[in-house]
Amino acid sequence: MPKKITLNDKGIEFLKKIQELSGETITLCDQCGTCSGGCPFVEDMDITPSQIMRKTMLGQTDVMDSKTMWICASCYTCTVRCPRMLDVSKVSEALRQVKLRQAIDKINIDDITPEDANELPSIAVVSAFRKFTG
Repeated sequence: MPKKITLNDKGIEFLKKIQELSGETITLCDQCGTCSGGCPFVEDMDITPSQIMRKTMLGQTDVMDSKTMWICASCYTCTVRCPRMLDVSKVSEALRQVKLRQAIDKINIDDITPEDANELPSIAVVSAFRKFTG
């Protein structure tokens, strides 16, 4: 008898958020692997598109640490081939949106000394803040 998998509250909220943003009912995925078999970029991915769907379906937020969602080119090959007509590209886009909305700052303005602020080109400082802060 297969082991029953249950989601915790955080996993359920994560799944609901991705489904809301993507407009896809992720739990309809049968895990047939057709999306992964047809993906032209699967060799460059650390996890396959079908694994993206499975991890999302199970509410595993570590899926957002994967580089796969950034590699997805939204070519829609997965959608065309999916027997359930699910759009993995939309799921990848939703995952990217959630990751970007976390607004993780890589630079803290308070860490720049007055001496460095005077020596650094202002355009470089502004550019760094645009790139590395949420």
